Amino acid sequence: MKIKAKIWKFGADVDTDQIIPARYLNTIDPAELAKHVMEDADPSFPKSVKPGDVIVAADNFGCGSSREHAPIAIKAAGIPVVIAPFFARIFYRNAFNMGLPILECKDAADEATTGDEMEIDTATGAITNVTKGKSYQAAPIPPFMQELIDAGGLMAYTAAKMGG
Repeated sequence: MKIKAKIWKFGADVDTDQIIPARYLNTIDPAELAKHVMEDADPSFPKSVKPGDVIVAADNFGCGSSREHAPIAIKAAGIPVVIAPFFARIFYRNAFNMGLPILECKDAADEATTGDEMEIDTATGAITNVTKGKSYQAAPIPPFMQELIDAGGLMAYTAAKMGG
């Protein structure tokens, strides 16, 4: 998938409570979760983010609890990909299970600032910060993980494989 987007930059150790605060975990409705995505990290984010915008963060994005609500909220907000130097392992797996592409690229994440325009090719891992005129290379998404994303997540992938 090729994406051209404005980025929102976040710092290190953004945990799942900042991605989707626990006070909203009484729902599993993706649209409701999207209304509160990242609000504890940046209160203006849920009302200002536009579908197609991208989150770029520093180290350890998605640390904390293992809640699947975090990638669901991000994806439901219309964010097509998250870029960081590395992700908390359980968030990494949950993101793919929910059909949210993530890319690990330290230089792209470190050098980005909110408002930069980026072009991202999730199939190849190519990232260009158009604003800064710099190109980066993330590891491409592994083929099986790409199948999960293409299917819309693990549940949809499994249902399709089982013929349902």
